[in-house]
Amino acid sequence: MNRRDAVVALLAIAGAPLSGHAQQAAKVFRIGLLSSLSPSDTALWYKAFRQGLRDLGWVEGKNIGIDYRYAEGRSDRLPDLAVDLVRLKVEIIVAAVTPEALAAKNATKTIPIVVASMGDPVELGFVQSLARPGGNITGLANIAAEQVGKRLELLKEIIPKLSHVAVLWDPQNRGSRLAWKEIQLPARQLGVRLHSLEVRSPDDLDEAFEAATKARPGALAIMPAIWLVPSLKRIADFAAKSRLPSLYHGREFVDAGGLVAYKG
Repeated sequence: MNRRDAVVALLAIAGAPLSGHAQQAAKVFRIGLLSSLSPSDTALWYKAFRQGLRDLGWVEGKNIGIDYRYAEGRSDRLPDLAVDLVRLKVEIIVAAVTPEALAAKNATKTIPIVVASMGDPVELGFVQSLARPGGNITGLANIAAEQVGKRLELLKEIIPKLSHVAVLWDPQNRGSRLAWKEIQLPARQLGVRLHSLEVRSPDDLDEAFEAATKARPGALAIMPAIWLVPSLKRIADFAAKSRLPSLYHGREFVDAGGLVAYKG
């Protein structure tokens, strides 16, 4: 499932608690959208979101209002933006990925939070268990432990003699940290040495590219981090210029010119 499909699937969840009020046309229900990115980066996703809401009978400006909050690539702004949405008393907060969900979770224990694609919700502490989640968070989980290994296996199939892979990952991003942790075992099993390239923002990419060039790996793997999405073309261009087969977890990377994406 690609990210736009995930957002549309989210509508079925987000629409359910609101649908019971469908006859109360006089009331405008407020949805808070919390994003790590900018309006231009999320335009297609939110267009799909609004269309899905219309398909369910919810029209912005008619029976719902949407409050948008953008961190503009600065994850440190997410907590304050989440608190701002809570102050507005929105009926529901929609988060695309894990960092936004974490900020929303820390801001409220009562407002429902719907997440389009989070990491393992138990491992991240979002729910008590999958059988009895509790709390106020729901949505779609991308439990990536097996997928990380599958992506590495795919690279190995593409390059049978592969023995050295550079890995871009963000140590400040919980999902990215988990992915980096989970790739260790399959790397050992496949006989692949990993070269860590820590990136915390787009400003770190040039230094990471330079380190990758010096390390001379046989391929490049990118661990998920939402702020990387606007930089995918930049990463794909570097990989192509360096003749590095590259792998990502979303189709956006292939659309930007990357070699392979595997979502699982």
